[in-house]
Amino acid sequence: MNDTTMLSTTAITPTAHASRYLQQLAKHWSHKLEVEFTPLHATIRFPSGVVATLDAGEEALTSTIEAADAETLERMKQVVADHLDRFAFREAPLPFPWS
Repeated sequence: MNDTTMLSTTAITPTAHASRYLQQLAKHWSHKLEVEFTPLHATIRFPSGVVATLDAGEEALTSTIEAADAETLERMKQVVADHLDRFAFREAPLPFPWS
């Protein structure tokens, strides 16, 4: 990684199934991306330099995305939310209050 400042955004999404969704997403992306995960934490590295981290709690899933520019950050917010909603179809759409 170079010395450029990364922008980041975080969403805390209420769900009792955070660990399940984290693991499903990590396994799904591990076929094409660099992914490290446990039942409670995942780090997903995209070729573009974007890094997504997920942390599962008992009542919420915390998603953080880091990107080099605002346009990429906005796009990746939607990518992460869309994929998590796919796995959370029983309770989707999940709220993603990015800040």
